This record gives sequence, C-alpha cells and structure tokens, in this order.
Amino acid sequence: MQRHEYSIELNAPPADVWEVFWYRGPDRPQPKDVKTRIEILHPGDADGNGLVRHCYFPVPKWLLSRGVGQSWEWLTEVKPLESWRYDAVGKPLWSRATGWTSLTDLGDGRTRINFVEEYEAFNPVMRVLFEKSVHSRLSRDNDTILAAFEGGLRWHRKRKAREAEAAGPAD
Repeated sequence: MQRHEYSIELNAPPADVWEVFWYRGPDRPQPKDVKTRIEILHPGDADGNGLVRHCYFPVPKWLLSRGVGQSWEWLTEVKPLESWRYDAVGKPLWSRATGWTSLTDLGDGRTRINFVEEYEAFNPVMRVLFEKSVHSRLSRDNDTILAAFEGGLRWHRKRKAREAEAAGPAD
C-alpha cells in the first residue's frame, strides 16, 4: 500500500477554497484537456455526502491505456467548509484508494489544503511490479495542482464580480 500526504497554502479564505472543489453551477469551467476531467454521476445530498464522480487523469503511457486513467469515486464524511473523504476504484492498474481532504483556516484570508491518500493495486503481482511507480507518478504534480487551485480561485472571483454587476447596485 502506498500513502501520499501533502499540503498547499492559498491566499483565500476556506469558503472560497471550498467553492473551487464544490461549485456545480452550469457555467463551471471544463478542462480543455480530455485526459483531465470530472463528471458528476450523482450529486449526493445537500452537503455532498454520497456524491459519485467519474474522473479522468493522465497516467504513464506504458500502462497501455493511451495515457488516460480513470477512477470512480464516492464522497463521504463531508463537513462543509472543513473536510471530506473519498473512496475510489481506478484503472488501468486496477486499484482502490481512500483519500481525505481538509481545509485549515490560517487567518488573514489564507487556507491550507491538506491531502492524504492511500492507494493499493488489487493484483498482488501488479502491486509488487507497478504500484509504487504509478502512485509516485500520480502524486508528483503538486505544482500543477497549486496552479489549478489558483486558476479556480481567479475564475470564481471573476464569476462573483459578473454576478454582482448583473445584480446591479446594492441599496
């Protein structure tokens, strides 16, 4: 079993960071790269408990999946503006994963996002041969993730400005 932990700090309060993860409006931006996208299969309850998603993400081409991995994930233990857990089944290296994401308010409009994931290939031979290298490859893109969050925060700030402008002046 592999375990990966990392944290990212953002210049945004927890409510804004939460929105990057959980906003489901029809204007939600979709990645242009078909290798990276998330489809919501079931929205879950009002907090997001029970949400089911189908994720696509880049994997090493030597896994013979045209460089695209997939996972089917369900979210539980959702505490709005604080944390959630996900459990997943993924391929091409058939595996299971459990992950936890939490938001820590650092004050002064800053938030730390903490990620923890445990990952294990089902097949014991595949586990020995490939699990560590595949998981380390999937877990090494922390800079890309930081850029994605910062882009998501910029998009939400612009969306809120457009909505405020459309609503007109406040009385």
